[in-house]
Amino acid sequence: MFAHGQTVVQMMEQLAPKHIAVENDKIGLQLGSLQKEIRTVLVALDVTDEVADEAIALGADLIVAHHAIIFRPLAKIDTSTYAGKLYEKLIKHDIAVYISHTNLDVADGGINDWMADLLGIAPEGRASLEDVHTDQLYKLAVFVPKSHHEQVLEAIWKAGAGGIGGYSCCSFNTEGIGTFRPGEGANPFIGEAGKLERVEEVRIETVVPQSAHRKVVQAMLKAHPYEEVAYDLIPMDLKGRAFGLGRTGRLTQPAKLGELAERVKRAFDVPFVRLVGDPERDIRKAAVLGGSGAKYVRHALYAGADVLVTGDIDYHTAHDALAAGLAIIDPGHNVEKIMKPRVAEWLSRELAQRKYATKAVPSSLDTEVFRFV
Repeated sequence: MFAHGQTVVQMMEQLAPKHIAVENDKIGLQLGSLQKEIRTVLVALDVTDEVADEAIALGADLIVAHHAIIFRPLAKIDTSTYAGKLYEKLIKHDIAVYISHTNLDVADGGINDWMADLLGIAPEGRASLEDVHTDQLYKLAVFVPKSHHEQVLEAIWKAGAGGIGGYSCCSFNTEGIGTFRPGEGANPFIGEAGKLERVEEVRIETVVPQSAHRKVVQAMLKAHPYEEVAYDLIPMDLKGRAFGLGRTGRLTQPAKLGELAERVKRAFDVPFVRLVGDPERDIRKAAVLGGSGAKYVRHALYAGADVLVTGDIDYHTAHDALAAGLAIIDPGHNVEKIMKPRVAEWLSRELAQRKYATKAVPSSLDTEVFRFV
């Protein structure tokens, strides 16, 4: 059995929820339809003409890419232009394009964390450079028969409920008597149609983050024995955890700036980097940000980083950083290509766990636009 297009997208949004993306980012379905079975997913950094040909050769029904294929509102699609020809080719071969951009950057276990891991930034004490989304918290209150109290509680905890700061499995449980009269045609777990029932119940109250609330409600309904479940989901003033761009923290192996530059070349598989600063400088704390990070120099300085590893640093920003005491290693924007094998592996694992025959494969093409001579 092959996975439906919406099912594949739901899996991607478990890894990189859309609501944590930077506001107005171009994410989600950009071309084609998800109303079909997906036999093969091609994971790419960019969607170019060559990547489209690769998808056709693989028989892919869906491309999951990091960079948007449509950046601006379209007034028309002229198929004599490069972009128009690309859209035409993809549509003719029924290949949909789904974009996961800053939500994949920001996500736990997403691009910025992968880059931090490769650079050697310790997980302990690792922080974002700039917060872009704070999770809304909800209070879930549900009434459960006493016999199924622990079963439902464990299910909602496992689905992501009950976290407050550094604490997990937080809940408040109140025993009481629930009343109900099943109507004609009802199929009650307890009681008989037309007869008023009084049942020993427990009211469970717990905290649910926005990022997990659908999964928690689904788990609760599945574990709950009642035909009709009474529950509330109420927005709270209490703030949830923040999600942000970039990562900063202590290096597990401090190094000279020149040595760290060589480490970056190996880790991100790039032929060279641009270096700002004294190669002999000691580097103990680093900041990293996928893509273009020129406007995050002050964030890295504020975080106390010795170096910022990011792409697309311009001349004047490099001068400003050097004057402020921040070293820079610029390996280029294309280092985000590390998302291809990792997203493909993640999707493959999720698909296999659900017994789908759908394949997810990383693009083998290098879409680096610059050539070094």
